[in-house]
Amino acid sequence: MADGQQRLNKQLLGSPQRFLNRELSWLEFNQRVLEEAGNPAHPLLERLRFLSISASNLDEFDMVRYAGLREQVRAGVTKLSQDGLTPALQVAEVEAAALRLIGGQLQRWRDLKAELEGEGIHVLAASDLTKRERADIEAYFHANIFPILTPLAIDPAHPFPFIPNLGFTIAFDLQPMNGGEEQVGIVPMPTFVRRFIRLSKGTKPGIRFIALEDVIGLFLPTLFPGFKEAGRCLFRIVRDSDIEIEEESEDLIREFEVLLKQRRRGRIVRLRMQMSAPEKLRLFIMREIGAEPSDIVLYDGILGMARLSELIVDDRPDLLFTPYEPRYPERIKEMGGDILSAIRAKDIIVHHPFESFDVVVEFVRQAAADPQVVAIKQTLYRTTVNSPIVGALIEAAESGKTVTALVEIKARFDEEANLRLARDLERAGVQVVYGFIEYKTHAKVSLVVRREGSELRTYTHFGTGNYHPVNARIYTDLSLFTADPALGRDANRLFNFVTANREPPDVAPDFETISMAPVNLKEHLLEMIEAEAIAARKKKPCGIWAKMNSLVDGEVIDALYRASQAGVPIALVVRGICCLRPGIPGLSENITVKSIVGRFLEHARILCFANGEALPSPNAKVFMSSADWMPRNLMRRVEVLVPIQNPTVHRQVMNQIMVANLNDEQQSWLMHSDGTYERYRSKATEGAFSAHGYFMANPSLSGRGSALEVSLPPRLTLPQAPK
Repeated sequence: MADGQQRLNKQLLGSPQRFLNRELSWLEFNQRVLEEAGNPAHPLLERLRFLSISASNLDEFDMVRYAGLREQVRAGVTKLSQDGLTPALQVAEVEAAALRLIGGQLQRWRDLKAELEGEGIHVLAASDLTKRERADIEAYFHANIFPILTPLAIDPAHPFPFIPNLGFTIAFDLQPMNGGEEQVGIVPMPTFVRRFIRLSKGTKPGIRFIALEDVIGLFLPTLFPGFKEAGRCLFRIVRDSDIEIEEESEDLIREFEVLLKQRRRGRIVRLRMQMSAPEKLRLFIMREIGAEPSDIVLYDGILGMARLSELIVDDRPDLLFTPYEPRYPERIKEMGGDILSAIRAKDIIVHHPFESFDVVVEFVRQAAADPQVVAIKQTLYRTTVNSPIVGALIEAAESGKTVTALVEIKARFDEEANLRLARDLERAGVQVVYGFIEYKTHAKVSLVVRREGSELRTYTHFGTGNYHPVNARIYTDLSLFTADPALGRDANRLFNFVTANREPPDVAPDFETISMAPVNLKEHLLEMIEAEAIAARKKKPCGIWAKMNSLVDGEVIDALYRASQAGVPIALVVRGICCLRPGIPGLSENITVKSIVGRFLEHARILCFANGEALPSPNAKVFMSSADWMPRNLMRRVEVLVPIQNPTVHRQVMNQIMVANLNDEQQSWLMHSDGTYERYRSKATEGAFSAHGYFMANPSLSGRGSALEVSLPPRLTLPQAPK
């Protein structure tokens, strides 16, 4: 390498420019989600789903991340991000990137709408309705919409109404039919009515929809008698929806109830409006609602694209993914469905969504019904309203077992649901604990204590995903079930650590196997990265494979840079945010980063360290974790890093799951050093390897049963990062 290049890279190692911006990296990820909406390999309605997800993701980003940056600017904060940008500079770059993303979403909708029409699925304008459809929609309007509408005339006696977060509203410029002054009429669109109304079958072929705002516009004389429309503007408000907790709140529950109400009235961060609306009407809305010019985003097309998912109809299965029913592990079937017996025989990994989440539910249900089980301890971060796991915990408590539920009420956007389930649990006699005020409990752990003879035996579940049956059909996650006594003791220490302390002490419990954030997980992670670097300097076999959702933490990134410089080959699968720059000579030339975006949402966290032998090997250190490599996960959350020790499970996680992810060709994006991504182009003319396809077709090693053979994924040459 030339001396000048070496000096440049040494300077980069000490510069903020060695990091990519977190917010821009997230927007780049959402761009990859949007690109799947144009991927011809996906069925048409699934592409529409990707567009809807991209729009929903952007809503959440604006409510939390963008809102936070705007607040910093208002407060005069000038502290630099780790990549060297002030909040003001970040806001400017985020706004420009978000506008490009929105433009792409609008164009993608126009393209998809044309394709939908080609398949006989139509989204109609009011003028496209037949006489019969007009009559049908009028009956529907009076029966289902009109009773819940509140038309408002804006004048001194009727001030502009409060519009809640994500609320849709139509403003009409109203002209009196018999002379007099014009006025503005406001119609907030009801929340619990479908945005796209499917019309009854008539003489026209195909599936036909009309948008709710167009239906409301059809019946303007009913809402504002004596007026006609001179113009209209559909607009949507996005409000700051982050929640900050007072450090010494004495009653965490009561404070959250207050804050949840305040969220609906949060400061406006985006006012999305139709570009086609009369400028006078747009300016009136901006003034009355108190929006700043920087809040305004004009749309040349449809608003609220997250609701386009309502157009995904079940009666066109030819336009959807072929249905996939998760497998139930054969080894548990061979045990007559007795999950505790299967775990007692040998550790097992259940790989969701390819294998059924019912195993996790049945684990808790069987423990609740087992008269020999004396105690159950459970973390709950996100779950469903009528969660079968919560029902099993209630059943266990009512039958006299000692049940402890560690409920995280700070799970963003699920706080209200978690408050309700906590009260249900308490009424049944469950000991409910809310964790630390400043630290979210993000670890996924379930501990069952069973009396067997004269001893107590533990059965433990560690997960990378939430106890959420719906998400488990979409998210790729791992569930480890083990009867290992040391892991059981460590799980119990983790629960006691959270329940017995007001805030995390500096010293971790005396864990035998696991590591835990915020006290020693990051330290252990850095030690293992450095161990690989030391091996490389000694010319010994070395390597790091890791899979996660986000890579942000600067200390961890710097440790990876140092390992790369020492010669450690590092292959990372990072679904979303990645602030590391791969493939830079002298800094990170030994690091590749790829992102997999496909039918299922990558969510599992897996770590593999060579430990003296080339990867993959039986001697490698293999872990699963609940934590991404972000400052919040490593320092401000309760997280776990769990070693994979059983040989079959070890082989499954490394040789089956990680190898398949690293060698995926169909849904992979390779990361450039500037933070942009390029879709991986397979050299194979046909039959490019798909990790998701492989997992759907092949049972897992630990759950396959005695009669099933498993074909391991091929060991392809790992793709190199594009320069």
